[in-house]
Amino acid sequence: MIRVLKGLDYSLGGYKVSRLEHSLQTATRALRDNASEEMIVAALLHDIGDKIAPLNHSELAASVLKPFVSEKTRWIVEKHGLFQVYHYNHYYGKERNLRNNYKGHDFYTDAINFVDKWDQASFDPNYDTMKLKEFIPLVGKIFSRDPYRVF
Repeated sequence: MIRVLKGLDYSLGGYKVSRLEHSLQTATRALRDNASEEMIVAALLHDIGDKIAPLNHSELAASVLKPFVSEKTRWIVEKHGLFQVYHYNHYYGKERNLRNNYKGHDFYTDAINFVDKWDQASFDPNYDTMKLKEFIPLVGKIFSRDPYRVF
């Protein structure tokens, strides 16, 4: 997982931070907001599929996390891409409120908070971001759990 993250250390088109920096910022914000350990790791890994599956990166990341995190965490990661379009789809003449299709879902508000407070805010080149090495023990802890689900 760490090797995959390191592979994200390249520019995001039009942004002032790399994909790795964005992921680290998202995880740093989650940690500083006292999120659960698995949610911090999910924040770190939420965009790992961006490079090879840009149109469904959320589903790819959720699939990787699925055996080791709660249903809530998996669902938030899986839906974050759709929830995020609220912030930019209208600039392309597209529907921005697609997330409203999930109003009433148990994790709806949690997904909005993930996107709005951590993910969407994490493109700041001046943010005091934690280093990847600080997250490695936590990633190891989550991925060394006995899987919740057996396929």
